[in-house]
Amino acid sequence: MNNLIATTAIKARQLTDEEIHEIEHEKTHYPYTQAVGLEALKIVQKYQGWVSDESLLAVSEYLNISPDELEGVATFFNMIFRRPVGKNVILLCDSVACWMLGCDSLKAHFTKTLGIDYGETTEDDLFTLIPVPCLGDCDKAPVMMIGRETYRNLTTDKIDEIIAEYRSKN
Repeated sequence: MNNLIATTAIKARQLTDEEIHEIEHEKTHYPYTQAVGLEALKIVQKYQGWVSDESLLAVSEYLNISPDELEGVATFFNMIFRRPVGKNVILLCDSVACWMLGCDSLKAHFTKTLGIDYGETTEDDLFTLIPVPCLGDCDKAPVMMIGRETYRNLTTDKIDEIIAEYRSKN
């Protein structure tokens, strides 16, 4: 983040009217403006797909929150993406239950099938693979999420079907 603060050459992006409208709505739910930081980042990400340095600075200026403080919020929550991600973000659970039931072999299958490792995006920008510590579905492990959809009791065959389904939509 120090590069972000030190770099004055970065032109801060302006928030769109839609983003401002939603941020203003969120402000009505919180006792003070700084508490809206996370929600504002989620709003920007909804419209932009991720939170660039320029977007973070725009939110920082709009809410009068220091860029460092906002960066701390952004990097603490693993669902705020600080670099571009694919159209479909695959969250693969690597908790103890999922690990015991084979998430490592499923991760290897993703790497082989999609050609990406954790934190990477496919060349066609359709998929990004991210590990998560728990998706709260241990009794149906191994588990993953894509968008708002949760997929349980995963096997390599199920993964192939799911990937094919997402590819057919695009």
